[in-house]
Amino acid sequence: MYFPITRMRRLRKTEEIRNIVRETKLNKEDLIYPIYFKEALKGDEKEPITSMPGEFRYSLDSGVEFAKHLEEKGLKSIIVFGVPLENTKDEIATPAFKEDGIVQKAIARLKEETNLVVISDVCLCQYTSHGHCGLIVENDDTDFGLEILNDESLEYIAKVAVSHAKAGADIVAPSDMMDGRVDAIREALDSEGFENVAIMSYSAKYASAFYEPFREAACSSPGLGHRKSYQMDPANAREAIRECELDVAEGADFLMVKPALPYLDIVRMVKDEFNLPLVAYNVSGEYSMIMAAIEKGYLTERAISESLLSIKRAGADLIITNFAPYVLENDLIE
Repeated sequence: MYFPITRMRRLRKTEEIRNIVRETKLNKEDLIYPIYFKEALKGDEKEPITSMPGEFRYSLDSGVEFAKHLEEKGLKSIIVFGVPLENTKDEIATPAFKEDGIVQKAIARLKEETNLVVISDVCLCQYTSHGHCGLIVENDDTDFGLEILNDESLEYIAKVAVSHAKAGADIVAPSDMMDGRVDAIREALDSEGFENVAIMSYSAKYASAFYEPFREAACSSPGLGHRKSYQMDPANAREAIRECELDVAEGADFLMVKPALPYLDIVRMVKDEFNLPLVAYNVSGEYSMIMAAIEKGYLTERAISESLLSIKRAGADLIITNFAPYVLENDLIE
């Protein structure tokens, strides 16, 4: 049937009609908030992240209080990042797997004082003196004179995951992009009695320009070179399926695509191929560019909900996003 019998505008006539026929809906439980705990901050201290308008690094106390506030607003899950004392960083990321590390303390407090699902980011970059996601060795045959060691790094990445599980993490999320890390973590968790701790793998993590504000937030920029030898080439799509296949085979419980907005095609491909819950990381650069445009008056806050809806529409079940507080506090979810 065609016009005038079929009139598509009938289903757009009022807000009530638009609401009941809406195909994609954003729910509060879809959002995961990334929070940054900085060891050097004390009491109720927090410090602004200059490249991420409205975002902060938190002390242990202030971060837990903010998490409680967001839980009251409807947040269901949170992912924890740590910023250790600069003088404690070393070649093997010792602060990342210390029993009394900042992330371990934050996990324990969050589990004790909230009902949030607590996810921990598992990586070495914030905790190494060189800023890479694995151990390094000099190698003149590489792009910048350093080789990021894959197999040797797995032991330390698994140690980080186990330390987070011991602190109470519900889910560990390896973001390092070393081959075989999911298998190494699963084996380490199971051997320590943490069979029920889930793994949310950063499966298709691209070497993206959209991470720059996060690197300031987490103080995790590599001291030399880049991460292109372990993070994915932005030009590649089919490779993402191979990465996800390997993670599924190794025991991942969630898959992830990172970043989100520039990689919506990858989100859809992964969703169509696999049955695991799919997470998309709406990364710091995506957040900062929209917030900057809103502050300048170039966009309105509707751009936030529209961008998040696009990620859900592409197939994501969950979205890690710094927009979570803004969305929850301003009732942007209809």
